[in-house]
Amino acid sequence: MSYSEEFRLLVDAYKKTDRDGKVLLNNKFGNLVISKDKVVGKNEIKGFHIKHKSIKDGVRVGIFIDEDARIEFPIHLCFGMLPKEGRQVIKSEFFIGKGAKVKFLAHCLFPNAVHIEHIMDAKVYIGENAEMSYLEEHYHGDTGGAWVYPRLKGKIDKDGKLCEEFKITNGRVGVLNIDYEIEQEERSSCELLTRVYGKGDDKIEVRESLQLNGVYAAGIAKSKIMLIDNASGTVLGEIAGNAAYTRGHIDCQEIVHGEGAKASSMPKISVNNSLAKVTHEASIGRIDKKKLETLMARGLTEEESVSFIVNGLLK
Repeated sequence: MSYSEEFRLLVDAYKKTDRDGKVLLNNKFGNLVISKDKVVGKNEIKGFHIKHKSIKDGVRVGIFIDEDARIEFPIHLCFGMLPKEGRQVIKSEFFIGKGAKVKFLAHCLFPNAVHIEHIMDAKVYIGENAEMSYLEEHYHGDTGGAWVYPRLKGKIDKDGKLCEEFKITNGRVGVLNIDYEIEQEERSSCELLTRVYGKGDDKIEVRESLQLNGVYAAGIAKSKIMLIDNASGTVLGEIAGNAAYTRGHIDCQEIVHGEGAKASSMPKISVNNSLAKVTHEASIGRIDKKKLETLMARGLTEEESVSFIVNGLLK
């Protein structure tokens, strides 16, 4: 298959995330498209630069945002595999220059997955007074044949900001194991958001850790996990207030539907300075029976009613 054909098929799969694939064809948007171990498309724009090289089963990528750069439109990143089986390794480093502001829309696409393994090993460095937003949407097909391991280690410098959101709500999840760890300096802020809809026998594990090391650093780790059928989910949220006037909060919400669905939540908070404050809240519940019955009385099937409620909660 040619690079152009792989690119076209990934653009088609991109639409499964409810996004417009045309953005990958428009040269005013910065983008990077990787199919298994090949870069099949990229577009560098002012203030945004890419370095890459092939490695075993994947690609090593360096993404650079210049100091004081203001990237007007979101940069689109697309990582995927079209075959039913295979392994993809992405080792990425993001360098966000001092005073820069940038948004990324990243998509991981495995539309035909029967036995796909995807490893994302990312490192993020956010410079002083820089801001980065990163929305990562996944689509793994409908068979549950994906094993996905997102790993992130981040460092946010003084007055820097990071908003990291992971989302998979369409299709099956398969096996998902998220592991994020962020270190924050003075007056930095971080928001980690996770939204996952597990079905069938999907297995979901989420670990999010924030280390508030500088004075006035603030962070929140927020997860919404919806589980039906025989899906299972475990969330470990960890925040440590290590400096004066730091503020942290963990918010975990899991909802189960069906006799086989299982959920657990383990918040871990610590304060290592008497002027720090860290809080948490966690809940595990079921879909409201009255809402379900109301929708079914209006003509929806139980499956359609559950999806309607869950998608509303995830939004």
